[in-house]
Amino acid sequence: MRKRNKGRKFARKTDQRKALLKSLAHNLFLHGRIKTTEAKAKEMKMFAEKMITKAKIGTIASRRALAETFCSKIVKKLMEEIAPIYKERKGGYTRIMRLGQRRIDGAEMVLIELVK
Repeated sequence: MRKRNKGRKFARKTDQRKALLKSLAHNLFLHGRIKTTEAKAKEMKMFAEKMITKAKIGTIASRRALAETFCSKIVKKLMEEIAPIYKERKGGYTRIMRLGQRRIDGAEMVLIELVK
């Protein structure tokens, strides 16, 4: 039984799963919106919102914590462009909009974007 176990596994090992979430969040911060499956979007939403909250703190320690996960270009964008937009907002930095099912395998597709 999976009692009190949070998160999806996506039939991947831990390092592959972390790389997937980092890649999705990287593209979300770079482009502002991405199209992906519903399960991946819901899992990535938690990860991305934690990163935005770290960026809102604005200290050197939070910048270093973000630098462990993302490249310097994304860290700079998070700290200087994205975080100031959400300065007064307590949470809910992303929005998920359903697009329907993917034709090939029937997976539910969504568009996840940063709220302005």
